[in-house]
Amino acid sequence: MNRKKWLIYGLGGFLAGVGALATVNLVTAKTNETEFCISCHSMQINFEEYKESVHYRNASGVRATCADCHVPKEFFPKMKAKILAVKDVYHEFLGDFAVPDEVKNDPEAYREHYEKYRWRMAQAVWAKMKASDSATCRSCHNFEAMDFDEQSRTARRKHPVAMEKGKTCIDCHKGIAHEEPEEPDGEDAVALSNH
Repeated sequence: MNRKKWLIYGLGGFLAGVGALATVNLVTAKTNETEFCISCHSMQINFEEYKESVHYRNASGVRATCADCHVPKEFFPKMKAKILAVKDVYHEFLGDFAVPDEVKNDPEAYREHYEKYRWRMAQAVWAKMKASDSATCRSCHNFEAMDFDEQSRTARRKHPVAMEKGKTCIDCHKGIAHEEPEEPDGEDAVALSNH
């Protein structure tokens, strides 16, 4: 093959690579938008709770989005999270969240149905956060940047201890953006473990 063909193939490969990278970047950005996250029926309760939280509305006017809390910032962990999330979108489209039609249009019945699964869903999210040392939390909150004197008395007392003991954010801050579920007991716990 002559030099001109190599140059054309090289340029074509480079442009294809740039195009692929731009596509990945665009898809990642679009699927990180809150509007995308709440387009699923199953996220409506989460969204309403989030709107009542300090992460949505606060004195400083800084808003943490769904992706800020649930999607890692680093490239490879982000891509892993996106690949694993494909199953959630797939099951949403299939209707595998097992929400009967009569429940979908009745807010009270839907919430009751949702509450049956809340503990298990929360446990899965908390486990991911703990495993990553609350990396998404720490992308905004950093012990070293905290002015303990400006915090509430409880936070001023607990944050230095948490820092010393190597605790991670989710160890203490469950239910910060969504209602913290009650741990099921008795028959409810057995039913959840069978799903």
